Amino acid sequence: ARLFGRASVLANVGFGLRARGVSRVEAARRGRDWLERFEIADLSATRSDRLSGGQAQRVALARAFATEPAILLLDEPFSALDIATRTRTRSLLRALLRERIGVRLLVTHDPFEALAIADRIVVLEDGAVVQQGTVDEIRARPRSRYIAEFIGLNVLFGVVNAGLFVSNPGPELVVADIAMRGSAIATIAPNAISMHRTVPDTSARNCWPVVVVEIYDAGDARMRVVVDGPIPLTVEITAAAALSLELQQGTRCWVSVKATEIVISEL
Repeated sequence: ARLFGRASVLANVGFGLRARGVSRVEAARRGRDWLERFEIADLSATRSDRLSGGQAQRVALARAFATEPAILLLDEPFSALDIATRTRTRSLLRALLRERIGVRLLVTHDPFEALAIADRIVVLEDGAVVQQGTVDEIRARPRSRYIAEFIGLNVLFGVVNAGLFVSNPGPELVVADIAMRGSAIATIAPNAISMHRTVPDTSARNCWPVVVVEIYDAGDARMRVVVDGPIPLTVEITAAAALSLELQQGTRCWVSVKATEIVISEL
């Protein structure tokens, strides 16, 4: 966070304002306002070298926003925050970035942060830009396995012909695109996949048995379920659904996905 260790939290947040000629009283007033926004107003008199990593991170964010800069670079701004604080701070940061005019550049390795906050995304792979565009554009047509996996999509490489996609390994998948033929990449969003404890009675054209390998909390009352089977997948369902299905490691169940939820792109 690079704070001034011997200075108070309030002095750190007000430093940029004072450097621009803002009076001490006004800098303190604005500083307290920003500390309240980041839920750390109670730390205003605390020396910065006595803060935890997460507290220091929030002080640094408050200091960065206090001067209302025309260009703002945020490099892994949530890295030192615990899960609960990260969720609240992410929501606050998203709102702050929306209401302010200027260049805002967020550097992150966390795809959820990029998808939740950014208007446009630039993906770097091996030091080179491999794709850029809006969140919807990149979600709809990822240009590589790395990008598809980065944004949390299941990705398969195979051949498509007359509405059937065949990967190796894996069963044939019925897809909505009946015109495309040849080598292709198929992507399936984790939340487009349904889970069932028995053979599903559904209109979905694709279904197969799987076994649960791992379950973990994805935040916002949702769970990620990693399954193995003819096609290994990551599935995202609500926490309530996971509880209702009584899922745990080793549970045998079924997954289904509609043809319209499988996005096919030419290789």
